[in-house]
Amino acid sequence: MITSELKDRFYKTGVIPVIALDDAKDAASLGEALMKGGLPAAEVTFRTSAAVNTIKTLKKEFPEMLVGAGTVLTAEQADRAIEAGAEFIVAPGCNPKVVKHVLEKGYPMTPGIATASEIEMALDLGIDFVKFFPAEANGGLPMIKALAGPYVNVSFMPTGGVSAKNLADYLSYNKIVCCGGTWMVKKDLVTEGRFDEIEKLSREAADIVKSIRG
Repeated sequence: MITSELKDRFYKTGVIPVIALDDAKDAASLGEALMKGGLPAAEVTFRTSAAVNTIKTLKKEFPEMLVGAGTVLTAEQADRAIEAGAEFIVAPGCNPKVVKHVLEKGYPMTPGIATASEIEMALDLGIDFVKFFPAEANGGLPMIKALAGPYVNVSFMPTGGVSAKNLADYLSYNKIVCCGGTWMVKKDLVTEGRFDEIEKLSREAADIVKSIRG
């Protein structure tokens, strides 16, 4: 179960950059760009072998940054993420075994859902804050509003297809705590060392958040 304090940090940040680094040597520069751009958070995905060292580096260099692990598919990955310093765990789907494992360790878990049945699975596990993924491919904001109708106590973190163009629409809906986004941390920007561009895109996203939430 996510704490009210953590949910508040998600809400205030508004956008959680979803990053996948091939080499953890880029983590410090990326973290600095995000911090300067006004997005003091990161969901480090376990899509690459550099995930653990990326989490460690971000937490060491930027203790004030909210750092979590994403694309966590197994209990073993969750353990490695927690050991590295991850403050929250996110998954693309709702695997009861993984969710229970993380919750039993006392860590916040945000599983992914795309249907009403998956929401009910999450609720049965004691979770009412879920990742809606992939957001745009599954109907975007209209689908979230439709799902929120019968599940009035559920809040969402849409991820997948969220961009600067539709961010304001998502954040304007009161059932959305924050959005996951990749557009400000695209792989080519990192590999080409364009951290000034990452800072610029992050600042634009942070400004959108401020325009909606003050």
